[in-house]
Amino acid sequence: MPWHAHLSLNYTAQGPRTVLQHAHDGPLRIFKSLYPEGDAICHNVIVHPPGGLVGGDVLDIAVQVGPGAHGFISTPGATRFYAADDQPATQRVQLQLAEQARLEWLPLETIAYPGCDAVNHWQATLAEGAELMAWDVTALGLPSAGQPFDSGRLHQRMHIPGLWLEEARIAATDRRLLDSPLGLARQRCMGTLVLATGSPLGRERREALLDAVQTALGQRPDGVQAGATCPHAQLLVVRALAPLVEPLMAALQQAWAALRPVAWGLPAQAPRIWQV
Repeated sequence: MPWHAHLSLNYTAQGPRTVLQHAHDGPLRIFKSLYPEGDAICHNVIVHPPGGLVGGDVLDIAVQVGPGAHGFISTPGATRFYAADDQPATQRVQLQLAEQARLEWLPLETIAYPGCDAVNHWQATLAEGAELMAWDVTALGLPSAGQPFDSGRLHQRMHIPGLWLEEARIAATDRRLLDSPLGLARQRCMGTLVLATGSPLGRERREALLDAVQTALGQRPDGVQAGATCPHAQLLVVRALAPLVEPLMAALQQAWAALRPVAWGLPAQAPRIWQV
């Protein structure tokens, strides 16, 4: 029987402290709130006890960040889309940031297993002064385990209305997309990191952010192709490709670590869950 799970997270600023209220239905849970950086930033880990999605499963995650609040969300492991029967497996994420809110949406990778029929969508809306740092990392198949992405499909969509729309429909049979230099160039892991703002970044700040992240990417792990650009006055985008997910994730973590101090004056204190 398919799982239909819902998780609602609501961050509010209560004085100097960001506090989380949450509700769930089905197999989605949240670990207790942690404050490794002090009261201002609330860290949470989303847990999906079944460990993966099969045909017909639906996960809905809604995150609201109130004025002046700062949430940090990650996961303890990969999101796995397993082989499907006759229905797609779906994950939908909605991020809503109020005025002057900050959110870091930094889950670990998504793995599209051979034979999956996966739908992975997220959308964010930002009020004036809000800022979002988010990434999406996807691995097609498990090449190190001898499970290439030789069947199945993935529909992926990242949308920030008015700022950014990235959408891909990847079929294992589409060799032109998977292997062409104009497509994935035979790489099977792809990642996108965005720093999106509800107000224009300003030229000086934008250039400082680009300089920081481009310096970090210059020291990326071997095998990772990556670049950064600002296609909009309210958006910085880092794109990366690699044959394996571990070096790609390491490159995006380096980019995040470079952006955080310049964007927000905060140290790049990586969550302990990334080291597990």
